[in-house]
Amino acid sequence: MSTACTTPFVHQALRTRVIAKPGAVAELGRELARLGCKRPLLLSGQRTAAGPVWAEVRSALGDLPFLAVQDIEAHSSLTTVERVAQLAREHGADALVAVGGGSVSDTAKAVALVLAEGAPLAQHASRFVPPSTVLMPDLVQPKLPILSIAMTASGAEATPSMGIRTPEGTKLLFWDAQLASRVIFLDPVANLATPASVMLSTGMNGLAHCIEGLYSKAGSPITSILALDGIVKFNHALRQVAAMPQDVNARANLLLAAHLSGMVLASARSCVHHALCHVMGATFGVAHGDVNSVVLPHALRFNAGAAGRELAPAAARLGLPGQPAEAADQLVNWLHELQHAIGVPSRLRDLGIARDQLAGIAQKTMHERGLAYNPRNVSNASELEAILLAAW
Repeated sequence: MSTACTTPFVHQALRTRVIAKPGAVAELGRELARLGCKRPLLLSGQRTAAGPVWAEVRSALGDLPFLAVQDIEAHSSLTTVERVAQLAREHGADALVAVGGGSVSDTAKAVALVLAEGAPLAQHASRFVPPSTVLMPDLVQPKLPILSIAMTASGAEATPSMGIRTPEGTKLLFWDAQLASRVIFLDPVANLATPASVMLSTGMNGLAHCIEGLYSKAGSPITSILALDGIVKFNHALRQVAAMPQDVNARANLLLAAHLSGMVLASARSCVHHALCHVMGATFGVAHGDVNSVVLPHALRFNAGAAGRELAPAAARLGLPGQPAEAADQLVNWLHELQHAIGVPSRLRDLGIARDQLAGIAQKTMHERGLAYNPRNVSNASELEAILLAAW
């Protein structure tokens, strides 16, 4: 009997240890010791630094000499990365601990990258050559280990990619398999410090990772299995958190769904949906979760004709009515219902983006690498503007 695989594919697997349980943060010091790290640099945003999880982190470190940077902003910038990298050098950091969401995780990855490969950071960015080529530099120098305490549902800590904003309002994208967190702490009790509204909107970002992973040109049978399970888990967990914001089990379920989404993104990459969201985040500073919440059903509808076969299993797993050929429409309707049920944003105008700005967003998105992996070719900016108009 032949055991040959009938569908050739490439799948990038990563080395990450996940500790998922109430009180997981308390094991931070032990995990640093297991990696032989004694001088960690801690990164967080201001809200996290002012919350209860920060005291738990400091307690878990015991007597280790650490340095804390507590002002990482949303859509982290080249300036921030340069500043934090210099602090890491001065401290003699041998590990980076990211306490927060995607922006904090991306900053930790960028700092590890520039410390290992050299400044300026921008020289290491991936480059998109339309219509479908992504050029990525070889980044082979050993990187400092990153340990992440996930405080949102983006799944960014599980991925080897990151985006960093330039002063001109564009987002540089990077990919290096060494940058995925070596240890991830999924602590649902600590996560209660994050407002439910943030978990819900960032959960829509994680859900987008799973949906795009189903039809990305870089996907595989492995990422499809993870994506399908993630979609079902998000559908349940997002509704749970919306209904019971302070329920520990609901938070645990959402953190697990988010981690699956990060595993999908790590291998399958992202498509036109995230390309649009990256541009709007870098240009206008809108929250990544919020803009993901708005754009997702419209990007899915754009890809429907090219991805119906890949989307049909998701509709079936969710128990949506109709025939497989109707899967995309079913999923779009499901997403609109989910937006309403959990109270996330559903219109770009509500995020402060004006209609006359949409054409410029579309033009900038034509240079985003996500277009290379999209199942439907994007030939001109007017196609992207149509998505944005529908979302506006």
